[in-house]
Amino acid sequence: QVQLVESGGGLVQAGGSLRLSCVASGLAFSSYAMGWFRQAPGKERELVAAIAWDGGSAYYPDSMKVRFTISRDNAKNTVYLQMSSLKPEDTAVYYCAADYLGAVAVPISEYDYWGQGTQVTVSS
Repeated sequence: QVQLVESGGGLVQAGGSLRLSCVASGLAFSSYAMGWFRQAPGKERELVAAIAWDGGSAYYPDSMKVRFTISRDNAKNTVYLQMSSLKPEDTAVYYCAADYLGAVAVPISEYDYWGQGTQVTVSS
């Protein structure tokens, strides 16, 4: 059974930082590209960052390039999202997802497995 378990969310003041983690089990982690997505109330789920199976390349939408950094540790079956200079508009549920043999810039529909999400709330 595949599981993706996110952690590290919480309440932070504007300008602060958080590091999210996602631990994967039940799959050959190094065969998957990994992505972080977020969904705010009333909005569509959007990509924050994606990383290749070997960590050799990453993709960020233009709006995410400066303040978010994705990384992975295949030995620990874990993908991370470092978030800095957080803003109230970053408030959302953050999800990690896995895409088997995927590239880093693919539609959301290509992702095979999803975690349950972790809430990030940024106060002003």
